[in-house]
Amino acid sequence: MKVLKKKLKSLPDKSLDAMFLRHHEEVFEQTDCLDCGNCCKTLGPRLTKTDIRRMAKYLKVKESDFFATYLRVDEDGDTVMKMLPCPFLGADNYCSVYPARPKACREYPHTDHTKMKKHLNLLEKNLNTCPAAQQIVDRIAMDLGLPS
Repeated sequence: MKVLKKKLKSLPDKSLDAMFLRHHEEVFEQTDCLDCGNCCKTLGPRLTKTDIRRMAKYLKVKESDFFATYLRVDEDGDTVMKMLPCPFLGADNYCSVYPARPKACREYPHTDHTKMKKHLNLLEKNLNTCPAAQQIVDRIAMDLGLPS
């Protein structure tokens, strides 16, 4: 990944973003996240105040009760889930709060952003969790004639 990351950083922003977007769309046309669910099982999203408000409203509970039941502040000062896997993940990998899920979950694995150069470190971490992210990186590496 080190060689690939160096090459990606050298590409013009628009070219890099277009490459990621194209492969993101191709991979996710063939990917059913319900077959995996690793992100919900192993990663805890950072929740914003907007996320908390939206989720509490969806669940018809007070924000303070939602926070007390499901959330904690981690050592970095971020608001995260108290437990993993995510308490809203069902045995069938369906999310019981899907319409109100956090922004971090909506955007995962963050492979269709603009200004992808800013997200390369996060992407590298997500490769261990998300098979689709790995496929996207593999395709980009192949396009560039590099190992992923």
